[in-house]
Amino acid sequence: MRLKHCHSFRDFRRLAKRRLPGPIFDYIDGGADDEVTLRRNSESFERCDLVPNVLRGVKEVDLSTTVMGQRLAMPFYCAPTALQRLFHHRGERAVAAASARFGTLFGVSSLGTVSLEELRRAYDTPQVYQFYFHKDRGLNGAMLERAKTAGVDIMMLTVDSITGGNRERDLRSGFSIPLKLTPASMLQFAIKPRWGLDYVTHERFSLPQLNGHIDMSGVALSIGRYFTEMLDPAMDWDDVARMVALWDGQFCLKGVMSVEDAKRAVEIGCTGIVLSNHGGRQLDGSRAPFDQLAEIVEAVGGRIDVILDGGVTRGTHVLKALALGAKAVGAGRYYLFPLAVAGQAGVERALSLMREELERGMRLMGCTRLDQLSAANLRFH
Repeated sequence: MRLKHCHSFRDFRRLAKRRLPGPIFDYIDGGADDEVTLRRNSESFERCDLVPNVLRGVKEVDLSTTVMGQRLAMPFYCAPTALQRLFHHRGERAVAAASARFGTLFGVSSLGTVSLEELRRAYDTPQVYQFYFHKDRGLNGAMLERAKTAGVDIMMLTVDSITGGNRERDLRSGFSIPLKLTPASMLQFAIKPRWGLDYVTHERFSLPQLNGHIDMSGVALSIGRYFTEMLDPAMDWDDVARMVALWDGQFCLKGVMSVEDAKRAVEIGCTGIVLSNHGGRQLDGSRAPFDQLAEIVEAVGGRIDVILDGGVTRGTHVLKALALGAKAVGAGRYYLFPLAVAGQAGVERALSLMREELERGMRLMGCTRLDQLSAANLRFH
């Protein structure tokens, strides 16, 4: 199978599984505990049916939307994810370039492998910074100021990761940052030499957002240990309110799932929330974001931009979320597997397929603009 033969998320995933060493594939693919929530995120969309209207004259379709002050050409974006140059040597550079070409925003993680500054200079498409709140308050202040100086458009504070999820696939494979070969994983890397050649012949792996703050030289940390040892479980609403005031711009909370928390986000001045359970990688058994969307939009949708991620693999998933009131939809695995397969070309193909699915779906729904979608177009079972 080649890139041109990939027509869906499943195709990209299948090809990535062939090309990536087992520990790397499982890091992208896996979830916490029994992976119940991981599966539930996608299944939630299957319990919802679309009810189309016909004869509406849909020669032209406008997919544009405005989210937290950013004008996007389509209502889908590349959510921030960690360690991207582990999957392909271009990493965030490839994702940013593809996002710019399609006129949508992309995210950079605190655990990103390309610097905020480089990406901001190179690409003028809207940029989100996914911020992890560390125990070191001085580090938090320095990271916030750095992002402001770099010109980041949206600060996105992740609030569902104050301790590491139990990602058993990673525990079994010994996956860590930076990579540390174990007897169990050496064979997996040996039988995928193409990935290894890509990894060792390009620039050395690093975490530039954390360089100078956290010394990882000679220390291999699992992602779970990073969350548990470095991040601050004492973070509370007062801490976030201070961050919102210091940032003084578009500020989004990622990982909100309850109506109570959504209302609190409005009260402290956030301009957006992302309904998310971290892709099923944190609290297994938690509710799917799509299942929680309607009641949160009803509670706060008129006062804050509500975004959703988790389990999104099709344009129809995006349309269902928009019909319930989401302003935009993000995804991680959807573009990470294509990134691993073919770098920028892979991400561009994935975004092209998503745009085609959105346009086709809008025509078949009888809609020319996103605001014509509504709950009247949905039925649940």
